[in-house]
Amino acid sequence: MANTSSAKKAVRSSNKKQQHNLGWKKRIKTAIKNLQNLIKDGKSQDDLKSSLTIAQKILDKASKEKVMHKNKINRIKSKLSHNVAKSTDAKPTAKKTKSK
Repeated sequence: MANTSSAKKAVRSSNKKQQHNLGWKKRIKTAIKNLQNLIKDGKSQDDLKSSLTIAQKILDKASKEKVMHKNKINRIKSKLSHNVAKSTDAKPTAKKTKSK
């Protein structure tokens, strides 16, 4: 338990920031899960693109609010866009084998 008034205020401030960050992280998780479910279900390219845009918008806003580090946000966005691009490719790719 905090003894001084400044320590008590720091605890209140920390709790408020924690609630703020948890709300944002929940929004991020939900957006990512929605996109991953669309990818898994094999939805159309338009649905995937719109869901990706929504997820990226949420991630950018979270970065602006300093909920997570901007590089981590960029890694998540890159991974999501790579997954969408991979799922929209209809071309089957042959496995490459090394020849000796």
